Amino acid sequence: MNLSKKKNAMHDILAIVLAGGKGERLYPLTIHRAKPAVPFGGKYRIIDFTLSNCINSNIRKIAILTQYKSLSLERHIYMGWSKLFSYELDEFIFTIPPQQRLDNRWYAGTADAVYQNIYFLEKEATPYLLILSGDHIYKMDYSEMFDFHLQKDAIATVAAIEVDKKTASAFGVMEIDTDSRIIGFKEKPKIPKTIPSSEELCLASMGVYLFNFDILIKELKKDATIESSSHDFGKDLIPKLIKMGNVFAYNFKDENKKEAKYWRDVGTIDAYWEANMDLVSVDPLLNLYDSEWNIRTCEFQHPPTKFVFAQEVTGGRLGIALDSIVCEGSIISGGRVQNSILSSNVRVNSWADVRESILMENVEIGRHAKIRRAIIDKDVYIPPNTIVGYDKEKDQESFYISPKGIVVIPKVVISSLDLG
Repeated sequence: MNLSKKKNAMHDILAIVLAGGKGERLYPLTIHRAKPAVPFGGKYRIIDFTLSNCINSNIRKIAILTQYKSLSLERHIYMGWSKLFSYELDEFIFTIPPQQRLDNRWYAGTADAVYQNIYFLEKEATPYLLILSGDHIYKMDYSEMFDFHLQKDAIATVAAIEVDKKTASAFGVMEIDTDSRIIGFKEKPKIPKTIPSSEELCLASMGVYLFNFDILIKELKKDATIESSSHDFGKDLIPKLIKMGNVFAYNFKDENKKEAKYWRDVGTIDAYWEANMDLVSVDPLLNLYDSEWNIRTCEFQHPPTKFVFAQEVTGGRLGIALDSIVCEGSIISGGRVQNSILSSNVRVNSWADVRESILMENVEIGRHAKIRRAIIDKDVYIPPNTIVGYDKEKDQESFYISPKGIVVIPKVVISSLDLG
């Protein structure tokens, strides 16, 4: 398919991004925001990766289904993404909160979230629906999956990635035949089935589904009438469609261009911290510097980053950042930053020491403070002489600590706390 035909064909796809989860395992970063709105990599939000995949795949019709604590996410979409689309050309991106057209309940599952917006879907009536999750980090050209879907004459296609058998129980696991047709699907099985070519690998669902419109609408309506259903794509819809035949697994082709495929669900504090720390390594697993696959986000007019005070010999004060990401508007004012990620407008004052930490927008670190293995949320002021990450028992008195010892300081005023 040539480029112009491919662009026209992609106009037949409506992308539905599921972005309404509470993100309870990312607490306390999700106290005031939905999981897809959580900052990542200094300047991005988690949802930016899914939306960038859509733009890079020439998908120009995107509806984002929100639910809990959606204000931050909705503002991000409006300010950072809406200007990329021309409504006159039948392009759009917008958020849809629960309409409760059918009754007064919240979304009961992923399939129910789509079903509750069936009025909108039938009005658009695009030939194909692409269902995506707004809280995974990966790079994928959905047009390649669409080509595969057409070639196989599929009614549904599920994006798949090979995972180790030891961890496969956390995913939906597929069985396929030699033609990649799915012949079995089990959500989070205790004993996952392995792929034919390896007894150590399983084929896991990525939560990326491509459906023929008519088929999906019909099955959603059926599922909505079944009281015993959990109204979930993985648990209910996909297994039923498999019985109809022509449901295929598309082997994930990674646009990250690294030796190992990159697909992450940063659903816990430890996974989130580790994925961010990977970005400041010499050769990170996730490549953010590929000009052929841009990751877009909401940009603001910030001044340049600045490093001041070079008094290492005379006063022991040196503004420096090593093996770190430091975003626009930040000032390293005589402090030291190492193996850390600083979002915009962060200030690290004199003699402060920040290591292996994530500092979100507008954080200020007071003089002589010592921060290690911490995540500090937006707008937090750390008073002078504060010590975080060096005494677990003391940290536990005031903050959440992850199983691997990452200290999380949420968006609260802590200047009055005794943290010295």
